[in-house]
Amino acid sequence: MLLYHNYIEQAISIMTTFIIAALTADGFIGKDTDHLADWTSKEDKVFFSEKSKKAGVLVLGHNTFKTIGKPLPDRLNIVYAPEGTVIEGVEVTQKEPKELIEDLESRGFTEVAIGGGSQIYTMFIKAGVVDTLYLTVEPVIFGAGINLFNEQIDVRLKLESEKKLNDNTILLEYKVL
Repeated sequence: MLLYHNYIEQAISIMTTFIIAALTADGFIGKDTDHLADWTSKEDKVFFSEKSKKAGVLVLGHNTFKTIGKPLPDRLNIVYAPEGTVIEGVEVTQKEPKELIEDLESRGFTEVAIGGGSQIYTMFIKAGVVDTLYLTVEPVIFGAGINLFNEQIDVRLKLESEKKLNDNTILLEYKVL
């Protein structure tokens, strides 16, 4: 009976959670916490917009949200921010990743885009809720900056696809094993 219950539970769970990020050729997502994403290509911005709109939910950290400055249209914007923080047009949370995913699933969402930054990416990958990573590699070098993840982790990936977004930019899709 337990095996049957687990099978049914897995069949019901249709939530997909993905990390979406742009990286420099030397692996950084930004120079510092205030760095705007103005260094990414037009094609990456289009991919980010389309993919996160299709998901319907975009999860960001407070610093990443501040670099954007406003809620992104046509998707639920959820921002991890200190308790008591109020941001117009945004749902503020402090929930653990699994709890947030379960809450979103109960509200009818089937996809969640994790849009950064480093602390949020780390929190979600460590919680084991990330299915896919979409990483755009841009032809830029910072030399130093903010890493995709801010702690040591050990996660294995499988390359699902690679796509040139333009002559110099590549999009990599990895499945989490």
